[in-house]
Amino acid sequence: MYAVTQGSNAQRAAVHDWLKGLDGLRPETADRVVTAWVTSWTSSDWAEIGDVPFSAKAPGYPLAKHVNEVTLAGRALIPRAEADWGVTLDPEIILPILILHDVDKPLLATRDGEKVVKSSLANRMPHGVVGAMLLRELGFDQRVVETVATHATDAPFHNDSAEAHVLHYADLFAADHALRVQGLVPFYRR
Repeated sequence: MYAVTQGSNAQRAAVHDWLKGLDGLRPETADRVVTAWVTSWTSSDWAEIGDVPFSAKAPGYPLAKHVNEVTLAGRALIPRAEADWGVTLDPEIILPILILHDVDKPLLATRDGEKVVKSSLANRMPHGVVGAMLLRELGFDQRVVETVATHATDAPFHNDSAEAHVLHYADLFAADHALRVQGLVPFYRR
């Protein structure tokens, strides 16, 4: 499924360079975030992290761009959630959730010639679960693990935390953007 690895300095730099939001984390948390992405990427069929698509249904949109859009949208929603809902969102919880919500996607898609298709793992495990397993193994807080595990729109149930709500709206906002720019039907119209 995956093998936890620190990866090479070049692999870590490639991941670090495209991820937004690491600046809001403690260095040790940022390091674990990078390790999670390096592990997923190097355990996948993708030669370059930038080649991983957002999804098989939207193969022309890079996962890296989607993840950064989710992180930026989520960061914009945090002060609204805190003010409107009367909650305090810990950056050491909400930022890893935003940055890592799709960490298993490199493992769930592959290429069949020019076409992006589900990997054999994707036919056995739902999106979010493999990422949550990895994050648990890397020692992330249980709130991060649970939210990543249950965030997919087709998950059988969803976490009901404020963090999960922020992720949901940020993720769908960014997903609709990815679908719209490719001329596909956005989630809000399904």
